Amino acid sequence: MKIAVTGIGFVGLSIAVLLSQRNEVIALDIDQDKIDLVNAKKSPIEDKEIQEYLSSRALNLKATTDKYVTYQNADFVIIATPTDYDSIRNFFNTDSIQMVIKDVLKINPNATIIIKSTVPVGFTNEIRKKFETSKIIFSPEFLREGSALKDNLYPSRIIIGEKSQKAIEFANLLVEGALKDNIDVLYTDSTEAEAIKLFANTYLAMRVAFFNELDSYAAIHNLDSKQIIDGVSLDHRIGVHYNNPSFGYGGYCLPKDTKQLLANFADVPNNIIQAIVDSNASRKDVISKLILSKKPKVVGIYRLSMKSDSDNFRDSAILGIINRLLAKNIKIIIFEPLIKECSYLKCKVIKSLEEFKAESELIVTNRNSGDLIDVNEKIFTRDLFGSDA
Repeated sequence: MKIAVTGIGFVGLSIAVLLSQRNEVIALDIDQDKIDLVNAKKSPIEDKEIQEYLSSRALNLKATTDKYVTYQNADFVIIATPTDYDSIRNFFNTDSIQMVIKDVLKINPNATIIIKSTVPVGFTNEIRKKFETSKIIFSPEFLREGSALKDNLYPSRIIIGEKSQKAIEFANLLVEGALKDNIDVLYTDSTEAEAIKLFANTYLAMRVAFFNELDSYAAIHNLDSKQIIDGVSLDHRIGVHYNNPSFGYGGYCLPKDTKQLLANFADVPNNIIQAIVDSNASRKDVISKLILSKKPKVVGIYRLSMKSDSDNFRDSAILGIINRLLAKNIKIIIFEPLIKECSYLKCKVIKSLEEFKAESELIVTNRNSGDLIDVNEKIFTRDLFGSDA
């Protein structure tokens, strides 16, 4: 098959690598630096498996900024462009998806378009009507940042929002590229597939929020949060996954997907979905008050990313903490190697870890690190289990 992938983020690149094991894949992006890295067999994102496959596997993959080269001979065009929540529209901004669809229909109207970007419930049906085509299929992704290719190689499930022959062909491509045996494949209607994506991510956010609120209760009442979580999690119906407290849920998916699902509930009575969205702000309020109670003069923020092995801090919960502390006139310094500038959010960025440790009176970190073991007495974190989930 000839396959085009638009968008070289962690979703698009992981799928491009997966499918290029057995197919001819062209990846399209507007960022020339990303294009150059992929063509040099280097990953532009932090993902161990992607880098391994690019550097050591025989992949039929090239990257370009030329949409005509990308689309003209493609059997499938996979859209993996970002869709961020637009608070003004109260829906995802899907402009980038629609631009790609318009280009594909102009350049290669025979191609089948697969939307991997997260979209509002009902979007695929609306866009089919708008562009008067039936060649658009929604197929949600369930990938973790930092292990996206691994999650494609060992998928929890494959969901295709159509029941046509083309849908089966695409599902087979994903199965052929995977290493896992006996993969669950579910064919649904498009709107149901869109709902599956948003409800799944909102459930994960709910679980994160639950254990964060448990931890807030324990912290305020001077209880041992770890003991309580250990006891709760030993119930096999609950389990030990996604139970490590944090400063809130963040990253590419959970903040925007929960807000989008809530927007889809505009005409449906709900309590839980609204509470999940609200809980994230409440958690940041609690964390900020706990930090302020220690009366620090200089707060050092160690890393802005939500978890280890991540090169992204979009919607990171720590950003909300920083803003709350700044509002209380607390001096903040930041250690974040990903930031090349000397300041961020009007806070000084310190390049030297040793200098950062020395200047910080209190070091705030969402996830603890071996880099901080020598200043353990300065650490403020709610990380109880040393894990990202």
